[in-house]
Amino acid sequence: MNQYFSKENDQLKNSPKQIVFKINQREYTMETDSGVFSRAGLDYGTRILLETILPINANTILDLGCGYGPIGIVLSKETKASVLMADINPRAVELSKKNAIRNKADVEVIETDGFKEVLETFDVIVTNPPIRAGKQIYYDWFAKSKGFLTDSGAFYVVIQKKQGAPSAIRELEKYYDKVDVLDKKSGYYVIKCQM
Repeated sequence: MNQYFSKENDQLKNSPKQIVFKINQREYTMETDSGVFSRAGLDYGTRILLETILPINANTILDLGCGYGPIGIVLSKETKASVLMADINPRAVELSKKNAIRNKADVEVIETDGFKEVLETFDVIVTNPPIRAGKQIYYDWFAKSKGFLTDSGAFYVVIQKKQGAPSAIRELEKYYDKVDVLDKKSGYYVIKCQM
């Protein structure tokens, strides 16, 4: 499972698969592959996150840990925002680029370990964090996210209760003045954080 969240997945055998899903009555077709998160279909947490935060008003959006691209591509199509998608996994980055072209989404995709190669601030940062990579990884994202937001920006996270949503909220409260649960559905919490 950790190969989803590392640079070390290029030795895995390719096994491409095409998936189709709908968000806001718009159909998306995407290619997934072995070594990327939720290759069998759109992750339920990702669906709840997108359905909860849309419509969203932003000029700039960062999809942190973008995987094969569903969050950033959907947000690009559903908003007029400039979208940057970022992932450490080279296979995920290549799939995101292909999927952006396939879905006619105008996005930029970069390979980076968390925020290391991110050079600007954003109105919105969105993540379905890499839970299985461990708290030390995504708690670091929580701590650093504030420094990559505009003054009125918001950081959105989806996390399952059984995978630590209550403790994640307590962690986020160390960095943000406002931490709100926007929705709870099937054990998933959609959390919005602002300064």
